[in-house]
Amino acid sequence: MGKYRPPKHVRIGRGAVSCQRCGSHDAVIRKYGLNLCRQCFRELAVSLGFRKYM
Repeated sequence: MGKYRPPKHVRIGRGAVSCQRCGSHDAVIRKYGLNLCRQCFRELAVSLGFRKYM
C-alpha cells in the first residue's frame, strides 16, 4: 500500500469548535456555553437577553 495516515481528529484550537447555528470556525463565542460565531450572536443577542444589543 503506502505510507498513508488518516487525518487526526482536531481536539484543540480553532478547528475544534464551530458555531452551533452556521458551522463557522472563526470568531466563536464560547462564554456561557453559547458556542455561536460573532455574526450569529449579534442576530440572536436580544432574544437571548443581552441588553447591550437592544
